[in-house]
Amino acid sequence: MAFFIEDRGPASGSARCILAFLGTLLVAPLAASTSVAAADIGVTIDQARLVKLPERVSTLVIGNPLIADAAVQAGGLMVITGKGYGVTNVIALDRGGVVLMEKTIEVVPPPRDELVAVYRGALRETYTCSPTCEPRIMPGDGMPRDTEKYFDTIIGQTTNRSGLAQGNAPAKSDSK
Repeated sequence: MAFFIEDRGPASGSARCILAFLGTLLVAPLAASTSVAAADIGVTIDQARLVKLPERVSTLVIGNPLIADAAVQAGGLMVITGKGYGVTNVIALDRGGVVLMEKTIEVVPPPRDELVAVYRGALRETYTCSPTCEPRIMPGDGMPRDTEKYFDTIIGQTTNRSGLAQGNAPAKSDSK
């Protein structure tokens, strides 16, 4: 959409402002409708959420298992566990591979009133304070400033967190 105004003296400035305002009113709803939709399922990191499944579900597919995990339970329930921050999706299939459900999952941090972040220079440490403060393992704690190692470090942290949650020993670090 384009507006052209011919310059016809001092009144043309106010006409431009009016047309710009009207154009904004017309374009704003279009921009809002193209924004990312809210997640269908919200879950806090390190917590679980129950979701009712359609009948005949036999397989669940998670888009990014570093963000969330899902498991089918008796009674047609799905348990979603938040593992890392971000947005992913879950697809429920029947035995024939027919999609029965597809939903978006967003994993968010715990409420701010439950956490305390301590910064020592560029490094962050996270504590859960309810009622006393205890260390908490959170993605992003102790991150290096070296951007080349950032993703390797965050993947390592996520893998170690997941392994610890499953009772496995953490991976050994090569750095000394």
